[in-house]
Amino acid sequence: ITSPVAFDILPLKLHPFSQSTPTGLDCVGWKQCISTPVITDGALDKTALTDDVGSEEDLYEDFRSSNHRYGHPGGGGEQLAINELISDGSVVYAEALWDHVTMDDQELGFKAGDVIEVMDATNKEWWWGRILDSEGWFPASFVRLRVNQDEPMEDYPLKVEGGKEDDSRCFGMGQTTKDQMRTNVINEIISTERDYIKHLKDICEGYIKQCRKRADMFTEEQLKTIFGNIEDIYRCQKKFVKALEKKFNKDHPHLSEVGSCFLEYQTEFQIYSEYCNNHPNACLELSRLTKVNKYVYFFEACRLLQKMIDISLDGFLLTPVQKICKYPLQLAELLKYTNPQHRDFKDVEAALNAMKNVARLINERKRRLENIDKIAQWQSSIEDWEGEDVLVRSSELIYSGELAKISHPQAKSQQRMFFLFDHQLVCCKKDLLRRDILYYKSRINMDDMEILDVEDGKDKDFNISVKNAFKLHCRDTEEVHLFCAKKPEQKQRWLKAFENEKRQVQLDQETGFSITEVQKKQAMLNASKQHHAGKPKAVTRPYYDFLMRQKHPTLPTTLPQQQVFMLAEPKRKPSNFWQNISRLTPFRK
Repeated sequence: ITSPVAFDILPLKLHPFSQSTPTGLDCVGWKQCISTPVITDGALDKTALTDDVGSEEDLYEDFRSSNHRYGHPGGGGEQLAINELISDGSVVYAEALWDHVTMDDQELGFKAGDVIEVMDATNKEWWWGRILDSEGWFPASFVRLRVNQDEPMEDYPLKVEGGKEDDSRCFGMGQTTKDQMRTNVINEIISTERDYIKHLKDICEGYIKQCRKRADMFTEEQLKTIFGNIEDIYRCQKKFVKALEKKFNKDHPHLSEVGSCFLEYQTEFQIYSEYCNNHPNACLELSRLTKVNKYVYFFEACRLLQKMIDISLDGFLLTPVQKICKYPLQLAELLKYTNPQHRDFKDVEAALNAMKNVARLINERKRRLENIDKIAQWQSSIEDWEGEDVLVRSSELIYSGELAKISHPQAKSQQRMFFLFDHQLVCCKKDLLRRDILYYKSRINMDDMEILDVEDGKDKDFNISVKNAFKLHCRDTEEVHLFCAKKPEQKQRWLKAFENEKRQVQLDQETGFSITEVQKKQAMLNASKQHHAGKPKAVTRPYYDFLMRQKHPTLPTTLPQQQVFMLAEPKRKPSNFWQNISRLTPFRK
């Protein structure tokens, strides 16, 4: 093992008694399907695989007649390397990604950003470490190993009298400490990117190519589910690594200017969104296939023919998810060792924010896709539904509540429940006896509407006195809808919601967010199955609470670093969406 040391450690289970409270986004689902060891974003040394392998058919037969266990635990090269360093007397430091709060005196508590000396990494999930005079166990998924293991614990440039930084310590050819650290980070970025390309190539040529030869075992639809758009990612990453290498200064790596490469490819990196959203489906499909022995042997034969390390396919397929989340970490490390006077400083700073936003966008898209199932369930609970499904045009509930709708020509007032989605406003009527049952009445196309605030008093268009009112006016047809809220604050919430709807539609257009026809049909099919299985046709209180809790974020310019790296977050409890459905009444005052 040579310096610098950089590993991706992502244990998959946490101590059941830990009271840890990390802060992160809600994409832990990408990790929950994985039950095998996780590899780094590049290929490890494969010198152990010295035996020549025969043809695919020979391997297939060998494995059929053996008791080989597919995806067995082990093959954790990262842990072995860490423990070798520790046993050799090297000091290994890790940096906390999240707070670890614990009441157990056997566990080591720390805050995000703390530096921990790793003393034992034998267990892949819980490591033994030390901070100052305190020692104890801590979850490995809460930390990352520092890129620069030779960096002193006192951290970064030394202080001299007068409080100014002393960056005069030199390495080799007159390089300062900070230059040497930047060299280490640049080298790590370049090397891991090259390894990652090799890893993607192995998946595309070692697995996908072989699978396509076996039309008797795999359909194109199955391959799309298992591998997603990883071939598109491979093509994108090949171009990206070429751009990085052009900017890489081999003689003086610390002078390399790589920030512009990340800025140039930030839009293309959004293709990871499709891959990450599909990843849970890939895990489910692989889990189903590997219950049949011939698929187990086939996948293992593919791995050995390509001379890949001893990890099962679902472990390999997690790597792109890890990779897109690692970029902000690397750029944050690079920025830390880049002087403000460096020609690359502004680009690295901008690239860090850009890659955080990419991760944020991926997370937001995943949340939206998870919500379409709930929207489909909501629609299936509405009686007398007419016209196209909500999902044909919408994918986000912005706001909902009760309003009085005033209609021409008699200026008649009707109390209705309204649900504001992106692109449309759905109107429903409550059942007279069972107030938890809703009937579909109408919908309004929000794309053609402008929102008008109406002052309290007599309205000229409807010739009636109104209070807490607003209008929706169609610019093309001059159609006008008048609404009244019960309280001023309710009116303000609706006006704010309409602003959010316009902003959401614009954001989706800018980022290219859309839901495929397959995803829409599958969501409606799932909702239909649940309904026919005996689900009550009523909007449940838990779901109504879900509707009212909806968040409508936009792409931020900054984001706390720990929120970007959601994959190491502990599993959350499963949702109790249908729990207590029979005794909970929606829209209760």
